[in-house]
Amino acid sequence: MAVVFEKTRGLTDVATHYCPGCGHGIVHRLVAESLVELDVLEKTVGVCPVGCSVMAYDYFNCDFIEAPHGRAPAVATGAKRVLGDKNIVFTYQGDGDLAAIGTAETVHSATRGENITIIFINNAIYGMTGGQMAPTTLPGQVTQTTPYGRDVKTAGYPVRVCEMLSTLDGVYYAERVAVDSVPHINAAKAAIKKAFQNQIDGKGFSIVEVVSNCPTNWGLSPAESMQWLRDNMLPYYPLGVYKDKDKGGNE
Repeated sequence: MAVVFEKTRGLTDVATHYCPGCGHGIVHRLVAESLVELDVLEKTVGVCPVGCSVMAYDYFNCDFIEAPHGRAPAVATGAKRVLGDKNIVFTYQGDGDLAAIGTAETVHSATRGENITIIFINNAIYGMTGGQMAPTTLPGQVTQTTPYGRDVKTAGYPVRVCEMLSTLDGVYYAERVAVDSVPHINAAKAAIKKAFQNQIDGKGFSIVEVVSNCPTNWGLSPAESMQWLRDNMLPYYPLGVYKDKDKGGNE
């Protein structure tokens, strides 16, 4: 019988701790498949921070470093500079980690053009710690700390990370993708693979922002959460390439 699909060797056999329907499992597979297909798995170092992906080191068949909350880009910078171009270094971060406590590390590693790859999961909420408002929480969105919806007069507006980073000269590639449908998942895989290829080629800083869901903290079923993502997140966070120096800069 012909094999049409099998688990990538880039992932371990450990069952993940993620909630049913969460997009992290999809993104893990896309990252692992990309590393295997590019033949760099054995020389890759991942950096996981605090957040839902805090135990990502259990799920990938490559070396990992655990970083303090928000500090993954700084840790990745040190690892890449020590290991040099013979190793691939990537971070895997959520929106609270990357766009709140880790904003400075993200911005400054980007403006320096560090030759690392960042995989950024945007689900518009703090997942691991109970569903508080995140920097990416939408206007009017209900969370544990915004029970009447996010009020932009007091909480400000959501941070659009790809748009912000695309203004920095040090950023080589920035793309926003989603994992709510097969076509979008295929596009996400292509973006992640390109981001790693950029690092292999020594081109500099690449970030792939993945718009994902959080069924548990959104209070929805997995299917409902995907529809909510389409109806609410994608209009505010449009998918696409925001910067690609291969094509002359900002798209």
